[in-house]
Amino acid sequence: MERAKAVLQKERKKRLEQGHPWVYASEIARMDGESSPGDLVDVVNHQGRYLATGYWNPKSQLTVRIVSYKPLQAMDEAYFRERFQQCKLHRERFVAGNDCRLVYGEADFLPGLIVDRFGGVLVVQLLTLGMDIHRESIVNALIHVFAPTGIYERSDVSVRELEGLEERTGVLFGECPAIVDIRENGLLMEVDIAEGQKTGYFYDQRENRASIAPLMTGWGFRSGISLVERSAAEMSEEAGKGGTTESDLYAGDDTGALEALKSTVRVPVNANGKIVTFPYWDGANVLECFAHTGSFTLHACQYGAKKVTCLDVSEHAIETARRNVARNGFEDRVEFVVADAFDYLRTQAKGLDERAERGKSGSGKIDTSKPLSGTGRTWDVVILDPPAFAKSKGAVPSAVRGYKDINLHGMKLVNEGGYLVTASCSYHMRPDLFLETIQAAAVDAGKTLRLIEWRAAGKDHPQILGVSEGHYLKFGIFEVRNR
Repeated sequence: MERAKAVLQKERKKRLEQGHPWVYASEIARMDGESSPGDLVDVVNHQGRYLATGYWNPKSQLTVRIVSYKPLQAMDEAYFRERFQQCKLHRERFVAGNDCRLVYGEADFLPGLIVDRFGGVLVVQLLTLGMDIHRESIVNALIHVFAPTGIYERSDVSVRELEGLEERTGVLFGECPAIVDIRENGLLMEVDIAEGQKTGYFYDQRENRASIAPLMTGWGFRSGISLVERSAAEMSEEAGKGGTTESDLYAGDDTGALEALKSTVRVPVNANGKIVTFPYWDGANVLECFAHTGSFTLHACQYGAKKVTCLDVSEHAIETARRNVARNGFEDRVEFVVADAFDYLRTQAKGLDERAERGKSGSGKIDTSKPLSGTGRTWDVVILDPPAFAKSKGAVPSAVRGYKDINLHGMKLVNEGGYLVTASCSYHMRPDLFLETIQAAAVDAGKTLRLIEWRAAGKDHPQILGVSEGHYLKFGIFEVRNR
């Protein structure tokens, strides 16, 4: 039987011809032939010319999702094996280590399918009817290509309702412990595949988390610490431990040891000339807001931060962050705060403003009759990685206000010449609008920003040109200076 055809309107934007993989109901003039929801259909223009093949669902406004630009017989196990092999080759080329996103929907030409690998376990999201009906073939193909110890489904997402599907979770294959350990950029951390957000962890920021490394050192000068040349003899005497002195070696005529004692090394000393022994003397003071399970906190510590404040509104998330910090041996450098990030940033910024007002007292005396609203703390680096504020076009104005609020108060808390690290994962918050919002916040805060780095999602989250929906993650590093 000849396959059904979705015949497109004559008057429409040529999005499909430009590589966009979605066909909306409003673009379809009629359906020729019989087909069941989830089946493959051929998409043709108003003249009947073949354009692509995709699976269709009349219950969804996004009616056809393209899976091939050449005639395709079936989405069977062989089809999925071939696509998964392509996904595997891409990750092996561009991603160090096994833990990553293996399948990224439309960008891997598998619309409606997400697969993340955590250790030996694969976590799968089947977002559409067209993928859900091929569940068995998908599982078998994943086993064949990736040889996992287990496959766990996290299709507990509201978008399935738009496809006429119920939310589903559970084991699809093998053994799937609720908590799985992964490694990211050399760090060990746990992932809750059963109860964590989305599939359990956000891989899209992996390369962005690594990009903060240059910000974490180079701050010792603010404390009056500098590197100076000291001989081994001077260091021995300063240690005051009764070690071997230069005169001892002269008396013993130990030429080799004498030369070693005369050698010099560069050591950190404070303003009083005393050697600084704290190993992270040159590290940054860092604030991470919306920390979730503390991924940026872990990276900051690994790259040499002196002290990190790890903040999230969720006690459960902070407890996970505590465990992650402990398993990497960073406990002595991290403080944890359970609080609403908006409130915390505003309170600290208000404390700064009140302290500044006290200092402007015309009498020269500081008015301490009123307590400060907040401590007015500041940091060398402030990191803002909030959840999506705009999940629809209608939510954009509210999202703009939210992003401006956190960035305005966040940059106020950055020490002069320090850095604001800020991100948005809201697709509807376009990159130019996000930058405009940050600039507006800088104007109101009296700051000048220098854009140091501008990034998107990592290489395991490729982007198809012409598909703006895939360009959701914006990540910027800004130097902050007073005006």
